[in-house]
Amino acid sequence: MAVIGIFVGTMYGNSLLVAEEAEAILAGMGHKATVYEDPDLADWEKYLGQYALVVTSTTGQGDLPDSIVPLYQGIKDKLGYQPEMRYGIIALGDSTYANFCGGGKLFDALLQEQSAQRVGEMLMIDASEHPEPEGESNPWVEQWGTLLK
Repeated sequence: MAVIGIFVGTMYGNSLLVAEEAEAILAGMGHKATVYEDPDLADWEKYLGQYALVVTSTTGQGDLPDSIVPLYQGIKDKLGYQPEMRYGIIALGDSTYANFCGGGKLFDALLQEQSAQRVGEMLMIDASEHPEPEGESNPWVEQWGTLLK
């Protein structure tokens, strides 16, 4: 059984819906998962040495939603090297805009820079092709859950 913090960056609720579905799937697999809708660094630090699942949409010019910016800045400014952190990323975006899934890519780049270990590939969901993102994310979460120790 893995312990997983699910950290959400959302504007209109789609990322939160995906995160809540992921929480239910992972719990059904025997993992302990908790969703953080307005995450901060203290929430993240509870999972060092465990697992994090970042579920974020993209705003503006490939930016993170306001709800997850404090977490991102805290990790960037205060944590630095965190090779014990294992994580996954579900990025929501729209390919009709430049910087498709930029929020998720930004978070992934920060964690890679800090030597965190990504588990599996990042999932990028295109809103123009998949208006109901959980249809894409749920099978990915089921597969991702099998990779956790």
